[in-house]
Amino acid sequence: MPESTQTSVRDLPLDPITSPADPVTSPAPLTRDDLFPFVATGLIAGLTAELQPAANPSILSPAGEPAKVPSDSGRFETVQSSFATLAPPASSISWPTKMDVLGVEVSVTDYDELTRLFIAAGRRNESALATFLPVHGVVTAVLDQNYRYRINAFDVVAPDGQPVRWALNWLHKTELADRVSGPQMMLRLCARAAEQGVGIYLYGSTDETLNLLRANLEERFPDIRIVGMESPPFRALTNEENDQAVNRINASGAGLVFIGLGLPRQDFFAHKNRYRIKAVQLCVGAAFDFHAGKKKLAPVWMQKSGLEWTYRLLQEPRRLWKRYLITNTVFVYLMTRRLLRRA
Repeated sequence: MPESTQTSVRDLPLDPITSPADPVTSPAPLTRDDLFPFVATGLIAGLTAELQPAANPSILSPAGEPAKVPSDSGRFETVQSSFATLAPPASSISWPTKMDVLGVEVSVTDYDELTRLFIAAGRRNESALATFLPVHGVVTAVLDQNYRYRINAFDVVAPDGQPVRWALNWLHKTELADRVSGPQMMLRLCARAAEQGVGIYLYGSTDETLNLLRANLEERFPDIRIVGMESPPFRALTNEENDQAVNRINASGAGLVFIGLGLPRQDFFAHKNRYRIKAVQLCVGAAFDFHAGKKKLAPVWMQKSGLEWTYRLLQEPRRLWKRYLITNTVFVYLMTRRLLRRA
């Protein structure tokens, strides 16, 4: 029988360590003939991906010029790229230290620290950018210097995937005990925001998903203030449309803006409006689908062992198998090469 899409967010654990394992059903296995060309592609990409310094703004697309970037769905879409012309506002927040992982600056942090900092910035309506990168996100940034430039300008780039946390520990001896998952961070922030009266804005996904998400969040956190939500068109926004979205968000008074557009589209939107939106922008990707009950989170043992990607692959094999095969292969290759160079 198909799974119900009416799963309440009340049923989702705030702390994944206490979550029971969910059963996993395996689809028909992919054949060797299917896999070989993509393994080869991933190895070639790893062998040829020599990291360059983060791109200088002068070589990137000028303001208003569309740039083609791979969307989370695996197809290419045009995303408007531009740089904020506003001067950086003064900030009262000291954001966590960031360290290099294959050219991507990843924050050395944890749930408790980020919850405190995001709520503090949200209460003051301070502009800030945060994203949560799994292996797929890191490899996308490695292979696309325009994307990497933007990501490295974020205040927080949290290690969403366990392999990203392991990389920080291996390369920099950070001794991080856990990753910082976007979906889990969203729940923690909603709980704290409800306690402290910080307004929340939901930007992304579909109207159906947003309605389910809102209902589930309000069921779990009765005092939560969802001050606005919208599903933007799945295409590049015109400058006028972008300005109108910024105005709606600012007029709502939200302190936290959760963005669920998929990687890298959500990060481009956040970076473009980094000093214009007077709130903390948090790029949480599939968190909208998880907390709306549209998709299931992986069992805890898979999350903690770095195998969450396999659970998502089993759920959506046709859409995700190319992505994970290529990006995971590239990540393993580049990390192995980096570690051998350090030996």
